[in-house]
Amino acid sequence: MAIEDSNTMAARRIRLGMVGGGRDAFIGGVHRIASRIDDRYELVAGAFSSTPEKSKASAADLGVAADRAYGDYIEMAKREARLKNGIEAVAIVTPNHMHYPVAREFLKRGIHVICDKPLTSTLADARKLAKAAEASCALFVLTHNYSGYPMVRQAREMVMNGDLGNIRIVQMEYPQDWLAEKIEDSGQKQAEWRTDPKRSGLGGAIGDIGTHAFHLGNFVTGLETEAVLADLDSFVPGRLLDDNCHVLLRYKGGAKGMLWASQVAPGHENGLAFRVYGTKGALEWVQKDPNYLWHTPLGEPRRLLTRGGAGAGDAAARVSRIPGGHPEGYLEGFANIYTEAARAIIARREGKAVPDGVTFPGIGDGLAGVAFVTACVDSSKRGGIWVKFGAYMRS
Repeated sequence: MAIEDSNTMAARRIRLGMVGGGRDAFIGGVHRIASRIDDRYELVAGAFSSTPEKSKASAADLGVAADRAYGDYIEMAKREARLKNGIEAVAIVTPNHMHYPVAREFLKRGIHVICDKPLTSTLADARKLAKAAEASCALFVLTHNYSGYPMVRQAREMVMNGDLGNIRIVQMEYPQDWLAEKIEDSGQKQAEWRTDPKRSGLGGAIGDIGTHAFHLGNFVTGLETEAVLADLDSFVPGRLLDDNCHVLLRYKGGAKGMLWASQVAPGHENGLAFRVYGTKGALEWVQKDPNYLWHTPLGEPRRLLTRGGAGAGDAAARVSRIPGGHPEGYLEGFANIYTEAARAIIARREGKAVPDGVTFPGIGDGLAGVAFVTACVDSSKRGGIWVKFGAYMRS
């Protein structure tokens, strides 16, 4: 097999820009690592901070040329769209309230968007962004990274193949403990914006991590939400947004769901998990052991399926990089979303159809996530009543 020289490899990489993600920003670093794991992208431009000086300093840290470091995203979108070798895709890693205006500027110029979740901070913005994405020739990718894990793909494949029969019960949970105290008052940057309604939106824990659990349940089962009933709490005195959420869900077709998301649960660092029960069996996956999937056929012993091991199917194999027994985790899951997006972007670049099997969350998933947050907040404020989910999805 011929080895490509470095110039050829560089030419094949997708030219990537980034908005947000400068110095001290956790998620920006995650996106950059994920984009490079499979060598599909090269970061060439960015508006890394709302402060021009900080943006240029961050660009220097990252090896981005000074003339491609921008003081604001509008300047960046306009100039990059005109450049012969301008960016092909932009990663948006800002606080939630900036997702819509930033994405809009790049979409209308035909630049592909890879956006952190949730889609936007308000349902009105989510609906407008959905229309902007539909009107654009560019792709829109939402980084619900947990859907990139191989054994999550395995679970989805098994559900779609009918291994569980008709789905009856879906349980999702995402407990954390890092906001058990009011650390937003101490200057902790991540806590500050996530607990600020102006930057985070209507939801606290329900938007930050509840949307991950909600999307995971939808992704694995393929079920459509019909109604939700939510009880949201702000247990830490003085906190403006929820830090604990209990949600009941009704799905079209009769299945029922339960979702718990909390950021005040001591002993849980990042306890994302799901359980799915059907007429023929059950599945269980826990994020802290992401290479394992438990399958219990009805009336038979519980059995362990492993990434790269016996029982794992094509869906898991196509997003695995290394042999079984070697752990793959959070960064690789993120990378799978980036690489799936790269396959679609390169197909567009070459005028070809997107390859079969390419799967990543998109604008519809994002709109559903913001609709879910809004419905849960409404339900809770009205005393914990059932609200019809479809009403929030309609523009």
